Amino acid sequence: MAIKHPNKEINAAIEYALSKQWKIKVGGGHCWGKMYCPFNDESCRCGEFCVTSIWSTPGNPENHAKALRRVVDKCVASVDKDATAIPKVKK
Repeated sequence: MAIKHPNKEINAAIEYALSKQWKIKVGGGHCWGKMYCPFNDESCRCGEFCVTSIWSTPGNPENHAKALRRVVDKCVASVDKDATAIPKVKK
């Protein structure tokens, strides 16, 4: 089952996050879904950006898509790890 957001820019950002091993959960309150960092490291900016909301109808979809990509790109844990790193799994 493919995850599909109604906005094409946000959908492209979701596909980008998935390619970087981020997990996507659809549903949950007021947002369309949430993105979860695969590393979920406590030292990663206090865990503040390990979960990010994906809005269904943001005021500016292009800016929201850029913000989602920025969260993935700025993930401290993924920057510190090499390309062959295996994400930590929280127990």
